[in-house]
Amino acid sequence: MEKKLIEKFISLYGEGGEIKSYFSPGRVNLIGEHTDYNGGHVFPCALTLGTYGVARKREDKTLRFYSINFENDGMIETSIDDMKPLKDNGWTAYPKGVIWALKKYEYKIDTGMDVLIYGTIPDGSGLSSSASLEVLTGVMLKDMFDLNITMDKIALMCQYSENNYNGCNCGIMDQFAVAMGKKDCAVFLDTSDLKYEYSEVKLDDAKIVITNSKVKHSLVDSAYNDRRNECEKALKSIQKIAKIKTLGDLSESDFETYKYIIDDEVCRRRAKHAVYENQRTIKAVETLKNNDIIEFGKLMNASHVSLRDDFEVSCDEIDILVDTAWSVPGVIGSRITGGGFGGCTVSIVKNENVDEFIEKVGKEYKEKTGITAEFYIAEIGDGARVIG
Repeated sequence: MEKKLIEKFISLYGEGGEIKSYFSPGRVNLIGEHTDYNGGHVFPCALTLGTYGVARKREDKTLRFYSINFENDGMIETSIDDMKPLKDNGWTAYPKGVIWALKKYEYKIDTGMDVLIYGTIPDGSGLSSSASLEVLTGVMLKDMFDLNITMDKIALMCQYSENNYNGCNCGIMDQFAVAMGKKDCAVFLDTSDLKYEYSEVKLDDAKIVITNSKVKHSLVDSAYNDRRNECEKALKSIQKIAKIKTLGDLSESDFETYKYIIDDEVCRRRAKHAVYENQRTIKAVETLKNNDIIEFGKLMNASHVSLRDDFEVSCDEIDILVDTAWSVPGVIGSRITGGGFGGCTVSIVKNENVDEFIEKVGKEYKEKTGITAEFYIAEIGDGARVIG
């Protein structure tokens, strides 16, 4: 792969200079959805699917981008001095946003680059292709410009750029998981203070299966921002009677005590999800440590119900996938993963039932929607890095 990409890079940009190669993973979140901007816990892992980059510094300020995934766009040329927050469109807005954010925080990026990108994450799958590209850019810049920046700081810069350059008010989970991933482990992250620990994912007789619905509804960014605003309204209401900083500070019983103060019924349900999902995530990590994978699966299922009913970020296609998964023998747990409104589900399936799972879920989904789902057996890999 790396050799072919370097050959493609040279065919596009010519030989000479120091040509470097990079990789940044996608991520799947096992549990803890829409908790990251509510001061709660998340439990994602990095995947071996991801984004490859080949890059070389230039001596002028020109930036040239080319993506094998978007070859119809051709080579896109701009300048490191020509950044337009909230106005740039297309895939290059993600790497440009990271350059803009780092320059804004006075990291020295004084020349342009030639960049080639190739991603193996299905576009719109909810496996964080955007965060993967952002963190990839951060690693490129750290390496080529010798920036004094840690990987967790790169994650924060990438979140800042997506919030303020791309206009999606996301939390920190995606970028953190991509930057800090570790092979065979999930990252148990407290988003209120960025304290984290690695928890080994031991599934001796089961596998993580990701199912891509091949659906991504266009309202995802606007609805994401709406959900965040609804949670913030609920938080402000509760703060009138309780000294808390985030919804993640509340236990389930705390929420039941204070929920009366939230006048808006929709905001109340959004807050309920944030609080209960955070507690589910904490419990889920404990069950995994205790090798109680059955209880972990029950918590995954409860997470989906909450995301479907209280947070309302599922959709008909995803619910068909999950409902069908729940009916298949050997399925320990299944839920929507990612921002919602399409994308993927994540399921834990016993080894002897994986083939049956793929056949039955794929068949029923095709019959009910006319769409052919895609299935990936998840392999948990390391975070973003220089590869050559």
